[in-house]
Amino acid sequence: MTVASGVGSHPGSDRHAFDEALRLVLGELPDLPYLPEVPGRGAFAGLTGRTLALLVGMGVDLQPAGWRLTSASGVDHRRAVSLLAQDLDALEEQTQGYTGPLKTQLAGPWTLAATVERPRGDRVLGDPGARRELAQSLAEGLAGHLADLRRRVPGASWVVQLDEPVLPSVLAGAVPTASGLHRHRSVDPQGAATALGWVLDPVGSTGADAVVHCCAGDVPLDLLGGLSGSSASAPGIGVDLGLLGTGQYDEVAAALEAGRRVFLGVVPSTRPEDASAVPSARSVTEHVTRLLDMLGLEPVPHLVLTPACGLAGADPAWARTALEICRDAARDLAA
Repeated sequence: MTVASGVGSHPGSDRHAFDEALRLVLGELPDLPYLPEVPGRGAFAGLTGRTLALLVGMGVDLQPAGWRLTSASGVDHRRAVSLLAQDLDALEEQTQGYTGPLKTQLAGPWTLAATVERPRGDRVLGDPGARRELAQSLAEGLAGHLADLRRRVPGASWVVQLDEPVLPSVLAGAVPTASGLHRHRSVDPQGAATALGWVLDPVGSTGADAVVHCCAGDVPLDLLGGLSGSSASAPGIGVDLGLLGTGQYDEVAAALEAGRRVFLGVVPSTRPEDASAVPSARSVTEHVTRLLDMLGLEPVPHLVLTPACGLAGADPAWARTALEICRDAARDLAA
């Protein structure tokens, strides 16, 4: 049946905000809850910091310009590792006896390479050897992370979401260098698929499901459609429905027909300034139904309704409202 979930991030700036976000997703999204992120707690709590906490055999530190690879991990990296452990303790405590799907999120290898700097500056993206090492370290760390998650919530069937908002820019050669005067060379689709496959391998080999999420425009659905690691089937996809071009609808339909999860962002991630633009569950249901009719599809079991992107920029009340709209619309579609 169609279900509801979220992209991952939530508003707030302290421990209380994380605990509230966790209670919210477990209470309002019973069919596919997730481990929330609260990036307002600091760089070590955001998507990049949380993902770097998983690396094996690589040191990182937080510099004024952002995260950088180093010979030894700095204090902020250790804080990221510690904070993730605390969040997992809270997840374990609040999911006692839980059975069913449960989602976790991390940055994909290309978004990480375009965000993290090399030891001497500029992005890892500009060094093929460094970006290969980063992707393989992430894959090894993810395998250990999944083992830890299974130990903590043994009744869960895990879904791993790789967030790749920068992937279209990586493929287009549009990622700026540190100086801002030039752009990094584009990465060919085969090279992009190879690195994604390395990170997907431990997902498939441990029996978890994978979703590659990109809430930017120009999502490379053709690349994602043929993607798989050596131990994984093609992953699900996550997109912002409002940013999809009509030419991409057929690829979304093909994913659904193939039984892959498709996460559709259907509710604004921040409260619309115009009150008349606030969607209702009914209007969302009608919008998705029209899309499915246009594609010649009935409501399908692998469709997941979400906000358009993360909720970190929303106020807490809208974060709750957005998830409630997704939940109610999904139930209407499943009825």
